Amino acid sequence: MKQTTHTLLMIEPTNFGFNEEAFLTNSFQVRPDSDELGTVQEIVAQEFLDFVEQLRAAGVNVLVYSDREKSQTPDSIFPNNWISTHQTGELITYPMAVPNRRGERRNDIITDLIAQHNYKRIDFSDYETLSSPQFLEGTGSMLFDHIGKTVYGAISPRTDLSLLQKLGDTLGYSVVPFTSYGKSGELIYHTNVMLCIGDTYACVGVDTIADSDKSKVIDALKESGKEIIELSNDQVYNHFAGNMLQVENNHGESILVMSSSAYNSLTNEQLTQLKAHNDHLLPAEIPTIERIGGGSARCMLAEIFVSGFDNLNT
Repeated sequence: MKQTTHTLLMIEPTNFGFNEEAFLTNSFQVRPDSDELGTVQEIVAQEFLDFVEQLRAAGVNVLVYSDREKSQTPDSIFPNNWISTHQTGELITYPMAVPNRRGERRNDIITDLIAQHNYKRIDFSDYETLSSPQFLEGTGSMLFDHIGKTVYGAISPRTDLSLLQKLGDTLGYSVVPFTSYGKSGELIYHTNVMLCIGDTYACVGVDTIADSDKSKVIDALKESGKEIIELSNDQVYNHFAGNMLQVENNHGESILVMSSSAYNSLTNEQLTQLKAHNDHLLPAEIPTIERIGGGSARCMLAEIFVSGFDNLNT
């Protein structure tokens, strides 16, 4: 089983903005100044289009959908929280903790992907409507090691332990739950800001992990054959260095996608380690998306695990 895909789903925003509801559990967001509110959408739209062009120029297939006009979903640019696809034929949709993000789930996209690739849909979204709701926000909440058939999850208000275990049971993956802390000592909101898993390596914000869980996480990664590349707290908290994704282009080359902020924060030693495991590093200039949205390059990319999937635009 492969860890990487060469096709990505991205959502072009039509009403990007600072999400007040998400801010309650996302310490990575920064409220914009009042004088820049009128220009945010225009700037973000250009950052998005430039990122798509970079990926395509590198030989990566990108499937782009535009968000609905006059959308009330300011975080729609981050689709990996509501959908994941799998090489074993599943398309999974997830329960979202932030109420105004639930509108990001798109039946038209789900229908298109199932029609194209005959996925079996597994829908966990009803868990958000229970009297005691449970949340699991896709590959934000979880990191899949497809080669080692293991799923890693930092437990938080957005990542429920029992639902994480249910997801692991559904896919036949072992589960490694742990506690990880943000810059103010809060539970880190998404696992993918402090952990990136590639074919042969893992980038880990080791010092964000609770002392009682560090060895469990590191040992599990090493047992699956991953070289550990440690990230500092500053790199994780202030530069989104954990929010990276390894993908494959149409030539079979491996590409590690990240933001320019993440790339510029890496040391020469870390860059040397990453270049040993990847054919290319691809930094995207997305500072406004990161600052106001509180998510980075990996959050913008939902992996489509199929073969022979052409570039499409909708």
